[in-house]
Amino acid sequence: MSVATLPTRKDEAWRYADFAALDRVWHKLAAPREIVIPAGEQHRHVLVAGAEPVEIHRAAVIIEPGASLALFALNGCTDYGRIEVDVTVHQGGHFALHAANIAGGKATQEIVTVVRHIEPEGTSNQVVRSVLAGTSTGSYLGKVAVARHAQKVDGEQSVKAMLLDRGATANCKPELEIYADDVKCAHGASVGELDPDQLFYALSRGLDPASAKALLLEGFVLQLWDDAPEDRREELIAETRGLLREVAR
Repeated sequence: MSVATLPTRKDEAWRYADFAALDRVWHKLAAPREIVIPAGEQHRHVLVAGAEPVEIHRAAVIIEPGASLALFALNGCTDYGRIEVDVTVHQGGHFALHAANIAGGKATQEIVTVVRHIEPEGTSNQVVRSVLAGTSTGSYLGKVAVARHAQKVDGEQSVKAMLLDRGATANCKPELEIYADDVKCAHGASVGELDPDQLFYALSRGLDPASAKALLLEGFVLQLWDDAPEDRREELIAETRGLLREVAR
């Protein structure tokens, strides 16, 4: 796909994109960042999107044999934010994604992943949480592809979205493409609202409505950052709390 030509909705990976916002940055969009995790090494990366109204982050990751990468990603762009990761996992490698979309107003946020298990005994685990208010849209499109000879692969996807307003939209599309016969792969997706009983209890303890919602939402999102690097964990927590307070108003 040429950078000079915008994608269309016929391209499944861009079906839910905000093309007006995309057009603002497409001309200067760089090629995906190439990341190689050397054999046997364990890496953890943190990505916080939201410094600009429109941001697109793309990476092509190779996880060499026995290596692992844990990616912690917070998407808080106010207009359009897209985090796109294409991961190739070699023998015994591991990829973990802990990610959140937190959007209000008319924002569109997307997390798009392709995890390719091309050799045996690789593992992957993706956990995505979305909190959506106003008329915002939050999407997760994630594909796990297991090659024919990639036996003993274990891949999981857990996707949950919380809608705070009737106008908000969540798109969850976990996908498995499996050609090996000795694998353990699973995915699950759910969309819901705040529990009214829990909200009533928080209000009865003296919290105002916005603070009560934000507190309940923290329990839904903050567990994503439990294993984040210590030097970035507090930043992730603070950014998340700030975003949740904004959308809970």
